[in-house]
Amino acid sequence: MSIEDRTEAPPVDVAIDLGRLRRVGQRPGFVEYLGQLWNRRSFIFFDAKARVQSGNDKNILGSAWLILTPMLTGLTFYLIFGLLLNTSRGIENFIGYLIIGVFTFQMSTRSITGGAKSLTGNTSMIRAFQFPRASLPIAINVRELLSSIPVTIVMLLFVLLAPPDEAITWRWFLILPAIFLQFVFNLGVGMLLAPLVLKIPDVGMLLSFVMRIWMYASAVFFSDQRFNQYPVVKTIMDFNPLYLVIKSMRDSLLYATTPSLRDWTVLALFAVGALVAGLLVFWRGEESYGRV
Repeated sequence: MSIEDRTEAPPVDVAIDLGRLRRVGQRPGFVEYLGQLWNRRSFIFFDAKARVQSGNDKNILGSAWLILTPMLTGLTFYLIFGLLLNTSRGIENFIGYLIIGVFTFQMSTRSITGGAKSLTGNTSMIRAFQFPRASLPIAINVRELLSSIPVTIVMLLFVLLAPPDEAITWRWFLILPAIFLQFVFNLGVGMLLAPLVLKIPDVGMLLSFVMRIWMYASAVFFSDQRFNQYPVVKTIMDFNPLYLVIKSMRDSLLYATTPSLRDWTVLALFAVGALVAGLLVFWRGEESYGRV
């Protein structure tokens, strides 16, 4: 039989379901995005842990700088503000007061600054791999949280051993929810700032000055009672989340006082609000990060 005599088979229509196809780099739904972040939780944690361990390998003292840096900062503030400017006047247990303020605020400074620069510092990775970009600021904040563990232990030892002696009470455990809310707030603010820093790098340069002003507004090395005669300033401080974190830790560790329900409520609202807003803003710009 010749080729011409063969009967050609009729064309067959094949149905192709395009519903599950997605453009490369397309932003997923918000709930799906959260699921992707959750699925990468192990990688985020172990990456943060590895960076903590290797962060100071090039220095002779290594990881000791995690503790030495806030200690030296606290000593500097003590010499300048405690002795020279006499801001310790009227503050009970000024050494503990200062140590808690410095150690606590330094954690927020590193976390917020690192989170804000998480996109600009990982441009090559963003362009090379497909992954939820929010994992970058999350990993940085987890890293800072892990780094704060030895710092917190040293802070507690200072409070316990430096005169006047402070007794350990059940209120010491209240620093755990305070640190957790601080972590949530730091993460949210860093995620809010990261897209802005990516588009306008100058914002990253200004961030250190903003954090310095924020530190002065958080009563790190002077008494908040100085502003009792300025109701507007005192009200602003009472709604400053980092001041509330520091105040809660001082009340729990130094003054055997349970932080008020009002302070916990305001701090929790700021922390949750910052995190939700940060996630939404970060998710909305997901497709644009690799193109900038």
